[in-house]
Amino acid sequence: MTEAKTPNRCRIVLIAPDGETPNRFEERLRQAIAGGDIASLILPPYGRDEASFQAFAERVAKVAQNAGIAVIVADDTRIAGRIGADGIHLETNVSGLEEAIERYQSKMMVGAGGAKTRDDALDLGETRPDYMFFGRFGYDTKPEPHNRNLTLGRWWAEVVEIPCIVMAGSDIASVEAVAQTGAEFVALSSAIFGEGVDPREAIERANAILDETAPIFDYEE
Repeated sequence: MTEAKTPNRCRIVLIAPDGETPNRFEERLRQAIAGGDIASLILPPYGRDEASFQAFAERVAKVAQNAGIAVIVADDTRIAGRIGADGIHLETNVSGLEEAIERYQSKMMVGAGGAKTRDDALDLGETRPDYMFFGRFGYDTKPEPHNRNLTLGRWWAEVVEIPCIVMAGSDIASVEAVAQTGAEFVALSSAIFGEGVDPREAIERANAILDETAPIFDYEE
């Protein structure tokens, strides 16, 4: 992130895509960073073995953190600790999330995902994670966001104080639909890192759309 003021509206969370090598993704991440405001980066393992995932995460985490972007490691608390990540993302049951929050939340963010219904989300929310994620990594294959994710995000933003992240689609324009739900964050992956996409231009456009269309948050109320 640059020294520009942090926008007081829905912000971008990047999801690293599957199949990237450390060299290629580092370059594409640097391009994205040059495009403007990014709040955080989530790194899913996508079936990598422990050694290769740690090497990948460690390398790209430095790039992101040096730009003021929070790095969140999915599914592996040990690697999150080893690389000095800012948070961990878990898709687990209530007891598993509760245990992780007790062990790690004093050191880093603990985010939750995997909820498919309101009841699922409320049960997980009772453990007080730092955020709730609506969507699935690697499933942003259609231009528009999944309607269930939009519906859950809108409901959550209206009734729960814990921030939420909603997965957008493969089209940058889909950030507008996510922002209109009231979600604090919009997750982007294929829209930024898909084949033939210029990551810098995509981030610039996403931020421009959010600047024009996203509701402004009033945190003083």
